[in-house]
Amino acid sequence: MKRETAWRVFAGEYNDSTFEIKSEEEMMPSYVITPLGAKINRVFIIGVLTDVENVSEGGEFVRAHVSDPTGVFTLYSGSYQKEVTDIISEIDVPAFVAVTGKVRTYIPEEGTLYVSIRPEKLIEVDSEIRDKWILETCKSTKDRIGAVLEAMKMDESSEDGLRKLGYSKDLSEGIVTALKNYENIDLNKYVDIIRESLDFLVTGDESLDVTVDEKIDETKEKIKPKTKKQEEPKEEDKPTETSEEKKDFEEIEKNVLEVIKKIEGENGASWDNITEECEKNNLDKDSVEEALSSLMDKGLIYEPILGTIKTT
Repeated sequence: MKRETAWRVFAGEYNDSTFEIKSEEEMMPSYVITPLGAKINRVFIIGVLTDVENVSEGGEFVRAHVSDPTGVFTLYSGSYQKEVTDIISEIDVPAFVAVTGKVRTYIPEEGTLYVSIRPEKLIEVDSEIRDKWILETCKSTKDRIGAVLEAMKMDESSEDGLRKLGYSKDLSEGIVTALKNYENIDLNKYVDIIRESLDFLVTGDESLDVTVDEKIDETKEKIKPKTKKQEEPKEEDKPTETSEEKKDFEEIEKNVLEVIKKIEGENGASWDNITEECEKNNLDKDSVEEALSSLMDKGLIYEPILGTIKTT
């Protein structure tokens, strides 16, 4: 069975999830669908571990909270994850932590669903790694907003239509499902979530901030409702630069993926080694990191542990 991709999502999007695809077959994965169409079985989050509470007398079952700029994730860990449970219990809070985990749902009554996370791995990290995760998650969130907009423009949103635009199978399925099960998805809310997250970001590379911020403004403009008098631009009036840029970026993605396949061993390839090898092929660091994030969103690579990349 293929290992599920660990999605990067903010708490503000994850906690808005109210729809679950529950598998009826034994040993088959279930998924939570977010309003932006992330089809999540596993997540990768980084934030501040704010508190840990024993919820059983023996301390073998704990509840913890991890805060990011948009909200709070709830974690539950027990005897089946004893190693992780011990780690959580021994950390002095507050502390920056990176968590890879499975989605967990609780339905107290029909029509009500609460989401949490069952951690598989948890390690302490520093603020620099946390800031990098914020930036990557901003980009992933922006891409999902863009994909939802593309689906909304279709006469009838379809997985095939989104796949032809270059979106992954899981995201395409998730978006179609989200549009069927969430009424009046407030895209502006998630644009604001990106802005709030960037306010928390501490990074020396201001060019990345500007790039993301400009894209947010573009997305904001696209979300504005059209009046009936507004007409779609004629084909000859549409800019061609975007398609050329997309073609160039797809070539970068292809080169980065080839590098990963070349140097990954049984345990994967480190992020730094991938970047170093790509730079030897005249790819700049920023383009490589954008390509890595995009390849993760497409499900072509995943991060089994922080800082290590493997192909699926």
